[in-house]
Order: sequence, then structure tokens, then C-alpha cells
Amino acid sequence: GEFLAYVYSPDEILINLAFSFILALAIAFTYRATHRGLSYSQSFVLTLIFVTVITSMVVMVIGNNLARAFALVGAMSIIRFRTVVKDTKDTAFVFFALASGLATGTSSYFLAAAGTIFISLMALILHRVNFGSLYKSEFILRLRVKRAGVEDYNTIISEFAISSNLIHVQPSGDGISNHLTIDIVMKKDVDPQALTARLEEIGGVSEITLIASARDADY
Repeated sequence: GEFLAYVYSPDEILINLAFSFILALAIAFTYRATHRGLSYSQSFVLTLIFVTVITSMVVMVIGNNLARAFALVGAMSIIRFRTVVKDTKDTAFVFFALASGLATGTSSYFLAAAGTIFISLMALILHRVNFGSLYKSEFILRLRVKRAGVEDYNTIISEFAISSNLIHVQPSGDGISNHLTIDIVMKKDVDPQALTARLEEIGGVSEITLIASARDADY
């Protein structure tokens, strides 16, 4: 017999679209809550919502008609996605949106809801525990030190650091002080702010800046 496409009832179509929109909002909120870095984009969040709902609609267009599925693949191949994904995690959220749209489009409500809730919780937990981050204790310390009559700042640094290496000395131009750049490796479980607080107490030391070494802090 002829291979007929599955026809969705108007009620089913509206329920699927509404449900996909609700799940899309959950995905968008999860993305916003777990985002790190400087590449946040409102348009990407809106894209996640559109992708979820449109995927749901596309699945309903196809039904179980194989010819229609191939025709749609051909039509979709015309669209070029030129947006560069700034963060690899964003790609996972696009797949997340696609999967939720596919599930709602096929009226698999429990799978759609359970999958969205489970993955959202997983993303929130991984974000909360900062899973996968690499954080070592190497810092760059910059400070301005007067050339004469200053307490030995090295003894204070050695209290907090395993090792310290002076890597740069720059005269400040006033004839009485130098800008120093020191590479330090902190002791375990030591608060870097405690070091800067102690250095501030010394007379003749100012403009203290402590920077996490870029190669050792990966967020």
C-alpha cells in the first residue's frame, strides 16, 4: 500500500509547539545560569528557543513520510550557518535544543521533559562544582618598592609562597622607586588576598597587583 504521512491533529500540534516552547525556556535559563566567560550573547539564547520550537515543527512536517524527510534535508542544506560558535559548550546546547525539539515534535512528552530536566540539572551541578577547571597556584606579583628604607618584602612573600623569582625590574621614573614583577608559586590552601594584605602593611610598598598566570588558570 501507499506510505501515508502521519497527520497530527490541531490539538496535538498546538500542545507540541507550546510544550517545546516551555522546554526551550528551561534550556535558555540553564544556559544563562551556567554561562562563564565573556562570550555571552542574547541572540544565541534566543536562537536556542527558536531551534527547539522550529525542530518540533519540522518533525511534525515530516511525520513518517520518507520522501518529505529527504526533501526537507535538501531545503535545509540551502541555509548556511555562518555564525562561529565562540564556546564549544554552546554547541552542546544547540544539540540539547535539537533533541528537545525532536522529542516534543514526536509527542514523546515524558522523554522530552525528563531529558530536559536531567540535562539541565547536570549542567547546573557541573557548573556549581566548577568541574574540569584547572587551577594551579602560580601568580605574577607586581608591586612598586622604594629603593631605600623598606622592610624586606621577600620574607613576607616566602611565608606564603613555595618559590619566587624576580623576572622584571623597571625604574618608575621618580628616582626613588622601582616597579618589580615577581613570579610566585603559592603554598597550598593559602589565600592570595592574605599576601596582598600583608604587603600593603609594609611602608614603601605600593601599587600591588596579583595576577593568576594565564597558562595555569583555565576556566
